[in-house]
Amino acid sequence: MWKLMLINSAVILLTIWFAGFSVKEFACLLVERYQMIGDEKGALFNQTLQVYLLKASIAAILVTGFLHYFFVRKLIRPLKQLAQSARSMAKGSFPKPLPISSKDEIGSLTSDFNFLVQKLKEMEENRNKMIMDISHELRTPLTNINGYLEGLSSGVMQGNPELFASLLEESQHISRLVDQIHQLHRWQSKKKFETKTIRLDELIRNCVAQFQLEFENHGIQLDGELESCLMKVDEDGIKQVMYNLLRNAVKYDVGGWIKIHARTIGHAYEVVVTNQGQPIPASLSEQVFERFYRLDPSRNRETGGSGLGLAIVKEIIEQHGGHVGLRTKHDHHSFWFTLPITE
Repeated sequence: MWKLMLINSAVILLTIWFAGFSVKEFACLLVERYQMIGDEKGALFNQTLQVYLLKASIAAILVTGFLHYFFVRKLIRPLKQLAQSARSMAKGSFPKPLPISSKDEIGSLTSDFNFLVQKLKEMEENRNKMIMDISHELRTPLTNINGYLEGLSSGVMQGNPELFASLLEESQHISRLVDQIHQLHRWQSKKKFETKTIRLDELIRNCVAQFQLEFENHGIQLDGELESCLMKVDEDGIKQVMYNLLRNAVKYDVGGWIKIHARTIGHAYEVVVTNQGQPIPASLSEQVFERFYRLDPSRNRETGGSGLGLAIVKEIIEQHGGHVGLRTKHDHHSFWFTLPITE
């Protein structure tokens, strides 16, 4: 603030001095040229003019200095609030949104700062929630494994195929969870990924073919129509998306049918997987794509999975510049995603 005031004060002082000096020299030139007064009175005129200009300059500096200080202080106040909020964030606390008192550059900076604080707060809340969810997911299988192993080591329990199968199931659950967390982190940290031009409809057919045996075992009839489309995508990523959507559809299917449609809409290619499952309220159509979210509040693994499959789908599609969503009507659900068609 003081640097700004000193610089501006120097500019004002220089302007006043230059203007006063110019007026004085011009007045003296007029007196001398037209001999308006004598030599003695001319000297007195010059002296009086200098004193007057000096007093006027001092008065102008004091008035402008006061006004300058008032306006600069008002201008700097939002920046001081930003600095205090930044220091508060550095200490680990999130400040309240700052008031936006103007629409100039400082107002725009304040608005951007408020947006940054909100995003960082959401990220911190998501991180804490993710840590809690991971610890909750790991606690149950690890507790079961530790209990079985303690019983075996102490001789209270005897090993049998059923017990070993239960231990294997708990171990596999942990492995799947860790693998999904790794996949989610891998896609979140990817800045660039390898893409190549492929027939997207053929890729979808290949993914569906891998589930053919499961469809038959669960008595699920497959229907749909795939429009041909050449697209530049990460092949492994889109395969993972289709795998997660189809796995989700098979696991929660109650109607015995799954429909897959894919078509070009404008400058995007839309893929829709529809089936009949447990009812999902329309208000929760966006939350199902959040990490560790489950419709079953009890978090039962038999009815809920790990809660990461759809989060991985969302991350991969958004990395491709596309969108995901859910259209639901009671127990008929259509999970969809779109990919932008580029030249």
